[in-house]
Amino acid sequence: HVAFAHPLCGVLSAIAADAAQEVGATVHRGGTYVNMEGPQFSTLAESRLYRSWGMDVIGMTNLQEAKLAREAEICYATLALVTDYDCWHPDHDSVTVDLIIANLLQNAKTAQHAIAEAVGRIDGPRTCPCATALATAIITQPQFVPEQIKKELAPIIGKYMK
Repeated sequence: HVAFAHPLCGVLSAIAADAAQEVGATVHRGGTYVNMEGPQFSTLAESRLYRSWGMDVIGMTNLQEAKLAREAEICYATLALVTDYDCWHPDHDSVTVDLIIANLLQNAKTAQHAIAEAVGRIDGPRTCPCATALATAIITQPQFVPEQIKKELAPIIGKYMK
């Protein structure tokens, strides 16, 4: 049971945002992401509902990745490279596969440049809570965890199973 109130690493998110800005991307820091099951497009009712909830970005990935990263004490951040306005915006056509593909191709270039820039900015020991997310999350006492499980999970839980 790891804490998940803030699913993204604040330190890595700042590095990613700074890097994206450095390579010329328009950056909006913060925001709220809603994860929907895909691949599918929202109905107009769903799109309006998400906006009424204050959601800034709708996506089909991110949630499971963020949870798994936290459970493995891996810093995780998102560069949400937007492809469309979903279907809510009256001045834009409804989303189409062609629109998404065209924007994805451009976004892929932006992402590659931003990631290359971000990697160069990551240094030193981690000071974020991600590094110790499991410190208070493991309920089972070490003596009750089978040795084979300890061995298999050593890269993740080894420092807590001594």
